[in-house]
Amino acid sequence: MSTTSTGSATAARLWHGLTAAVCTASLVLQLVLVLIRDNDTALTRVIRLLSYFTIESNLILAVVSWTLVADPQRDGRGWRIARLASVVCIAVTGVVYVSVLSGLFDLTPAGRVADTGLHYVTPLLVVVGWLLFGPRPRVDLRTVGLMLLFPIGWLAYTLVRGEIVDAYPYPFVDVAAEGYAVVAVNCVVVTLVFVAVSLLVLLLDRRLASSGSGYGGRSTGQ
Repeated sequence: MSTTSTGSATAARLWHGLTAAVCTASLVLQLVLVLIRDNDTALTRVIRLLSYFTIESNLILAVVSWTLVADPQRDGRGWRIARLASVVCIAVTGVVYVSVLSGLFDLTPAGRVADTGLHYVTPLLVVVGWLLFGPRPRVDLRTVGLMLLFPIGWLAYTLVRGEIVDAYPYPFVDVAAEGYAVVAVNCVVVTLVFVAVSLLVLLLDRRLASSGSGYGGRSTGQ
Protein backbone atom coordinates (compact mmCIF):
# COMPACT_ATOMS: atom_id res chain seq x y z
CA MET A 1 0.00 0.00 0.00
CA SER A 2 1.35 3.40 -0.98
CA THR A 3 2.01 6.22 1.45
CA THR A 4 -0.85 8.22 -0.08
CA SER A 5 -3.24 5.28 0.27
CA THR A 6 -2.15 4.71 3.86
CA GLY A 7 -2.67 8.37 4.66
CA SER A 8 -6.13 8.32 3.08
CA ALA A 9 -7.10 5.25 5.10
CA THR A 10 -5.91 6.90 8.31
CA ALA A 11 -7.81 10.10 7.57
CA ALA A 12 -10.94 8.11 6.74
CA ARG A 13 -10.69 6.12 9.97
CA LEU A 14 -10.25 9.28 12.02
CA TRP A 15 -13.26 10.96 10.43
CA HIS A 16 -15.48 7.90 10.74
CA GLY A 17 -14.25 7.45 14.31
CA LEU A 18 -15.21 11.02 15.18
CA THR A 19 -18.62 10.51 13.59
CA ALA A 20 -19.17 7.24 15.44
CA ALA A 21 -18.06 8.71 18.77
CA VAL A 22 -20.31 11.79 18.52
CA CYS A 23 -23.27 9.70 17.36
CA THR A 24 -22.83 7.06 20.07
CA ALA A 25 -22.31 9.59 22.85
CA SER A 26 -25.40 11.55 21.78
CA LEU A 27 -27.52 8.40 21.70
CA VAL A 28 -26.32 7.29 25.13
CA LEU A 29 -26.98 10.74 26.60
CA GLN A 30 -30.48 10.82 25.10
CA LEU A 31 -31.23 7.36 26.47
CA VAL A 32 -30.07 8.36 29.96
CA LEU A 33 -32.20 11.51 29.88
CA VAL A 34 -35.27 9.53 28.85
CA LEU A 35 -34.74 6.90 31.54
CA ILE A 36 -34.29 9.37 34.40
CA ARG A 37 -36.95 11.93 33.50
CA ASP A 38 -40.08 10.10 32.32
CA ASN A 39 -42.55 8.42 34.66
CA ASP A 40 -43.57 5.45 32.50
CA THR A 41 -41.98 2.02 32.72
CA ALA A 42 -38.46 1.66 31.36
CA LEU A 43 -39.70 -0.53 28.51
CA THR A 44 -42.32 2.05 27.50
CA ARG A 45 -39.73 4.81 27.56
CA VAL A 46 -37.26 2.83 25.44
CA ILE A 47 -39.94 1.88 22.88
CA ARG A 48 -41.04 5.52 22.67
CA LEU A 49 -37.45 6.65 22.16
CA LEU A 50 -36.79 4.02 19.50
CA SER A 51 -39.91 5.12 17.64
CA TYR A 52 -38.28 8.40 16.67
CA PHE A 53 -36.81 8.34 13.17
CA THR A 54 -33.92 10.45 14.44
CA ILE A 55 -32.93 7.75 16.90
CA GLU A 56 -33.27 4.92 14.41
CA SER A 57 -31.22 6.82 11.83
CA ASN A 58 -28.49 7.56 14.35
CA LEU A 59 -28.40 3.93 15.48
CA ILE A 60 -27.80 2.81 11.89
CA LEU A 61 -25.22 5.55 11.52
CA ALA A 62 -23.36 4.50 14.67
CA VAL A 63 -23.09 0.88 13.55
CA VAL A 64 -22.03 1.79 10.01
CA SER A 65 -19.47 4.35 11.20
CA TRP A 66 -17.83 1.90 13.59
CA THR A 67 -17.55 -0.66 10.76
CA LEU A 68 -15.84 2.00 8.63
CA VAL A 69 -13.35 2.65 11.41
CA ALA A 70 -12.41 -1.02 11.20
CA ASP A 71 -12.40 -1.05 7.39
CA PRO A 72 -12.73 2.22 5.40
CA GLN A 73 -13.30 0.18 2.21
CA ARG A 74 -16.13 -1.89 3.66
CA ASP A 75 -18.54 -3.41 1.14
CA GLY A 76 -21.28 -6.02 0.76
CA ARG A 77 -24.91 -5.90 -0.36
CA GLY A 78 -26.44 -5.59 3.10
CA TRP A 79 -23.78 -3.12 4.17
CA ARG A 80 -24.40 -0.96 1.09
CA ILE A 81 -28.05 -0.62 2.05
CA ALA A 82 -27.12 0.32 5.61
CA ARG A 83 -24.49 2.80 4.42
CA LEU A 84 -26.91 4.49 2.04
CA ALA A 85 -29.49 4.65 4.83
CA SER A 86 -26.93 6.20 7.17
CA VAL A 87 -26.23 8.98 4.65
CA VAL A 88 -29.72 9.65 3.26
CA CYS A 89 -31.76 9.21 6.43
CA ILE A 90 -29.54 11.33 8.65
CA ALA A 91 -29.30 14.04 5.98
CA VAL A 92 -33.10 14.20 5.63
CA THR A 93 -33.42 14.10 9.42
CA GLY A 94 -31.17 17.12 9.77
CA VAL A 95 -32.90 19.14 7.05
CA VAL A 96 -36.43 18.37 8.30
CA TYR A 97 -35.51 19.09 11.90
CA VAL A 98 -33.83 22.41 11.15
CA SER A 99 -36.55 23.58 8.77
CA VAL A 100 -39.69 22.23 10.47
CA LEU A 101 -39.19 20.77 13.95
CA SER A 102 -36.53 22.88 15.62
CA GLY A 103 -37.92 24.88 18.52
CA LEU A 104 -40.97 22.69 19.04
CA PHE A 105 -39.46 20.86 22.01
CA ASP A 106 -38.62 22.25 25.45
CA LEU A 107 -35.08 21.06 26.15
CA THR A 108 -32.92 21.02 29.26
CA PRO A 109 -29.24 21.97 28.90
CA ALA A 110 -28.28 18.28 28.72
CA GLY A 111 -31.14 17.65 26.31
CA ARG A 112 -29.88 20.44 24.10
CA VAL A 113 -26.46 18.78 23.97
CA ALA A 114 -28.00 15.49 22.85
CA ASP A 115 -30.29 17.34 20.42
CA THR A 116 -27.36 19.18 18.86
CA GLY A 117 -25.40 15.97 18.44
CA LEU A 118 -28.26 13.98 16.91
CA HIS A 119 -29.78 16.65 14.66
CA TYR A 120 -26.95 18.99 13.71
CA VAL A 121 -23.47 17.52 14.25
CA THR A 122 -23.96 13.95 13.03
CA PRO A 123 -25.74 14.94 9.78
CA LEU A 124 -22.92 17.35 8.98
CA LEU A 125 -20.19 14.84 9.83
CA VAL A 126 -21.82 12.09 7.78
CA VAL A 127 -22.42 14.13 4.64
CA VAL A 128 -18.94 15.67 4.67
CA GLY A 129 -17.37 12.31 5.49
CA TRP A 130 -19.20 10.57 2.67
CA LEU A 131 -18.18 13.25 0.18
CA LEU A 132 -14.55 13.12 1.28
CA PHE A 133 -14.00 9.42 1.90
CA GLY A 134 -16.87 7.40 0.43
CA PRO A 135 -16.20 4.53 0.07
CA ARG A 136 -17.40 4.38 -3.50
CA PRO A 137 -18.84 3.19 -5.76
CA ARG A 138 -21.38 1.68 -3.38
CA VAL A 139 -24.80 2.84 -4.66
CA ASP A 140 -27.00 1.42 -7.41
CA LEU A 141 -30.72 1.47 -8.14
CA ARG A 142 -31.33 -1.83 -6.34
CA THR A 143 -29.63 -0.50 -3.23
CA VAL A 144 -31.77 2.65 -3.42
CA GLY A 145 -34.97 0.62 -3.74
CA LEU A 146 -34.15 -1.64 -0.81
CA MET A 147 -33.03 1.25 1.37
CA LEU A 148 -36.29 3.13 0.78
CA LEU A 149 -38.15 0.28 2.48
CA PHE A 150 -36.79 1.59 5.79
CA PRO A 151 -38.34 5.10 5.82
CA ILE A 152 -41.55 3.78 4.21
CA GLY A 153 -41.71 1.03 6.84
CA TRP A 154 -41.15 3.61 9.57
CA LEU A 155 -44.08 5.68 8.31
CA ALA A 156 -46.33 2.62 8.33
CA TYR A 157 -45.17 1.59 11.81
CA THR A 158 -45.69 5.12 13.13
CA LEU A 159 -49.25 5.35 11.85
CA VAL A 160 -50.20 1.91 13.20
CA ARG A 161 -48.54 2.55 16.56
CA GLY A 162 -50.20 5.95 16.75
CA GLU A 163 -53.61 4.36 16.40
CA ILE A 164 -52.81 2.00 19.26
CA VAL A 165 -51.16 4.34 21.77
CA ASP A 166 -52.68 7.61 20.53
CA ALA A 167 -49.27 9.28 20.29
CA TYR A 168 -47.11 10.35 17.37
CA PRO A 169 -43.41 11.29 17.42
CA TYR A 170 -43.71 14.24 15.01
CA PRO A 171 -46.47 16.75 14.17
CA PHE A 172 -46.49 15.96 10.45
CA VAL A 173 -47.63 12.36 11.14
CA ASP A 174 -50.04 13.25 13.95
CA VAL A 175 -53.36 11.93 12.64
CA ALA A 176 -55.22 13.04 15.77
CA ALA A 177 -54.21 16.67 15.21
CA GLU A 178 -53.97 16.89 11.41
CA GLY A 179 -56.38 14.25 10.12
CA TYR A 180 -55.70 11.40 7.70
CA ALA A 181 -55.88 13.51 4.53
CA VAL A 182 -53.15 15.93 5.63
CA VAL A 183 -50.97 13.17 7.06
CA ALA A 184 -51.34 11.15 3.84
CA VAL A 185 -50.11 14.11 1.82
CA ASN A 186 -47.26 14.64 4.29
CA CYS A 187 -46.24 10.99 3.98
CA VAL A 188 -46.18 11.22 0.19
CA VAL A 189 -44.07 14.38 0.36
CA VAL A 190 -41.66 12.80 2.83
CA THR A 191 -41.35 9.70 0.65
CA LEU A 192 -40.62 11.84 -2.42
CA VAL A 193 -37.95 13.70 -0.47
CA PHE A 194 -36.27 10.42 0.41
CA VAL A 195 -36.44 9.27 -3.20
CA ALA A 196 -34.96 12.55 -4.45
CA VAL A 197 -32.12 12.56 -1.92
CA SER A 198 -31.35 8.89 -2.61
CA LEU A 199 -31.16 9.48 -6.36
CA LEU A 200 -28.94 12.50 -5.76
CA VAL A 201 -26.60 10.34 -3.69
CA LEU A 202 -26.63 7.73 -6.46
CA LEU A 203 -25.69 10.33 -9.05
CA LEU A 204 -22.95 11.81 -6.89
CA ASP A 205 -21.60 8.35 -6.02
CA ARG A 206 -21.17 7.53 -9.70
CA ARG A 207 -19.65 10.87 -10.65
CA LEU A 208 -17.28 11.00 -7.70
CA ALA A 209 -16.24 7.39 -8.33
CA SER A 210 -15.46 8.14 -11.97
CA SER A 211 -13.39 11.15 -10.93
CA GLY A 212 -11.47 9.09 -8.39
CA SER A 213 -12.76 11.07 -5.41
CA GLY A 214 -13.12 9.26 -2.10
CA TYR A 215 -11.25 6.45 -0.45
CA GLY A 216 -11.93 2.88 -1.48
CA GLY A 217 -12.41 1.07 -4.72
CA ARG A 218 -12.98 -2.49 -3.62
CA SER A 219 -16.32 -3.75 -4.89
CA THR A 220 -17.64 -7.07 -3.59
CA GLY A 221 -21.32 -6.27 -3.24
CA GLN A 222 -22.50 -7.14 -6.75
